[in-house]
Amino acid sequence: MEQFNKLIEFRQAIYEHGFTKARDAQFELIDALLLGQPVRSFPELSLLPIFRRKWHSAYAAIEAGRQDWEWLEGYLMQQIPAKGPKLFSLDGTAWPHPAARALADLQYVFSPTPAIDGGSIVVGHPYSVLAWVPEAGSSWAPPVSIRRALSQETEIEVGVEQVKRLCRHRQNEMLEELYLITADAKYGNHRFLAPLKGEPCGVLVRMRRDRVLYGAPGSYSGRGRPRVHGDRFAFKEPETWGEPDATVELEDPRWGKVRLRRWDNKHARQDADTSFSVILVEAHLEREKPSAPFWLGYQPPPHQEPGDQRLEDLWHWYEYRWPVEPSIRFRKQYLNWTLPRFQTPECCDRWTMLVSLAQWQLFLGRDLVQDNPLPWQPVQERLTPERVLQGFGGLFRQIGTPALPPQTRGKSPGWPKGRPRTRPERHRVVKKGQKKPEPA
Repeated sequence: MEQFNKLIEFRQAIYEHGFTKARDAQFELIDALLLGQPVRSFPELSLLPIFRRKWHSAYAAIEAGRQDWEWLEGYLMQQIPAKGPKLFSLDGTAWPHPAARALADLQYVFSPTPAIDGGSIVVGHPYSVLAWVPEAGSSWAPPVSIRRALSQETEIEVGVEQVKRLCRHRQNEMLEELYLITADAKYGNHRFLAPLKGEPCGVLVRMRRDRVLYGAPGSYSGRGRPRVHGDRFAFKEPETWGEPDATVELEDPRWGKVRLRRWDNKHARQDADTSFSVILVEAHLEREKPSAPFWLGYQPPPHQEPGDQRLEDLWHWYEYRWPVEPSIRFRKQYLNWTLPRFQTPECCDRWTMLVSLAQWQLFLGRDLVQDNPLPWQPVQERLTPERVLQGFGGLFRQIGTPALPPQTRGKSPGWPKGRPRTRPERHRVVKKGQKKPEPA
């Protein structure tokens, strides 16, 4: 009953405070998504019985509707429980718009595909996703912030702002509990670590295997210019590593025999003021050909030291990075995130927020939905987002809707007489400047 009331309070709050214009139509669009019915185009959502308005109201909700993004993101961050360590995953994804010549700020975006080379370049909008991951090994990763990266900024810069916004909302809790941001190798550099070194959260990122770092310069000898870098630390040259600051060996049911080593006070050549720890993970050492080792970079919160967290805990916490990937895939495949063909980037952003709110309602209602498998589906005890969406329609009779019924508006006046019809402006795809690669 507590979870049931929490879901109703969530729906009422976003209706009253999150939507400032066209709230009824926006809210019914969310409910249409939660029915889980397959649609081929965006206006087909208006044909579902839960959407009580006409098809043009769906477009009006996106084009003329207004949302309080600051309040909505703050409210989503409030849904995170206060006790225990909190793990977040930061990643980027693309909304492809291959034929939208009239859509502004289109960019060339890398988008992973099942192709042999593992990826391709698409024309679209890049989005940065910061998601809370309640448990590892599942597909649940409700987003707390999704922002579109403009052509004048990078995904790393957008991700830094998202993390800083999270720190502002949960600053008091971060001083008592560990808040850890996990990310892949795209964020494993000084451009991401340096802006966050003063924030009260920790950062755990993967690093490329060809990196070269440097240690602390040591004390000043009194002669000549003070040194900026210490001893060289190359990931591919074990003779440069020296003795680790911590070593742990353990047996894991999944990874076999594992050895973890940590070296503190390392930095990149480009930024000697940002120091962090590097962790080498070697798994399946019992095999004749062990798995390829990988490196992690750990930047603790300012009020903690690298040794305050156990080395094995940091390694296991990095597994919390993965659930954001199936979460993004679920948004695209089952919540129709990238299905609509809007004409302005602002419409894409409003639709993105509606999809995020639908994803949160599935998370809050996961314990209220009974498994309703199709004849060819096995029964699940821990329901996945897809299975919760499959049975979420049965909750609507119990939770109701705060949206008001539609009112008769009369006939549309149509196109104003004497107003000329003009062709929509065409926009070129923005190709971001290529910077020369900096030395590792």
